[in-house]
Amino acid sequence: MTSINIPPKVLAFDVFGTVVDWYGSIKQEIEKTLPTVDADAFTLAWRDGYAPAMAVVNASNDWVLLDVLHRQILDEVLVQFNLQDVDEKTRQSLCKAWHKLAAWPDSVEAIERLRQRFTVVSLSNGNLSLLTNMAKNAGIRWDCVLSAEVFKRYKPHPDTYCGAARVFDVPVSAVMMVAAHQNDLDAARGFGLQTAFIERPDEYGPIRGNVIERRDENDWHATDIADLADQLGC
Repeated sequence: MTSINIPPKVLAFDVFGTVVDWYGSIKQEIEKTLPTVDADAFTLAWRDGYAPAMAVVNASNDWVLLDVLHRQILDEVLVQFNLQDVDEKTRQSLCKAWHKLAAWPDSVEAIERLRQRFTVVSLSNGNLSLLTNMAKNAGIRWDCVLSAEVFKRYKPHPDTYCGAARVFDVPVSAVMMVAAHQNDLDAARGFGLQTAFIERPDEYGPIRGNVIERRDENDWHATDIADLADQLGC
């Protein structure tokens, strides 16, 4: 663990994979909508287009919502799986599945516990409508929905991480990034945020799995969000 100069005031949560089960939710939708396809492979292929698409947006001056990127990636993956004849209505329905991802079993109650002591917000690359719809559907109560859309930059751009501190008028060191992804935490820490790693071994499903690594650079390491709440005295 790193030394913590001040306790965090704001807990900024990554959402996809950390708070909600994107893999299980999207796989279920694929199985229902495209029953002849390998749902595991299709789900992972769709997600694999996520980071490269956002990197292109960050490299340009033209902001594009994640909803739009999800659709662009979906169209490419359908061709890859020889499903280019899937109709428009089905494509739109599949993209809306990202608005209805199920929370991990511990997330809702643990976030509510954390809200009693901290300002608890999303800090996700999902767009505002997506995150709002997802929270409503899953029963997640954020104090504020923050999105890359607010700052017009996708993580790992510094404007997104540091923007959370500006929104609440606190030093960046008073914001703690909470995520199940070490690259997200590495970037946040590089810009002065505190960091907490959440174990999500099932994030990518049984085919790919997920590497769980304890790193001393992180201020906290928790088996889930409930464990983090315990460690923070909530």
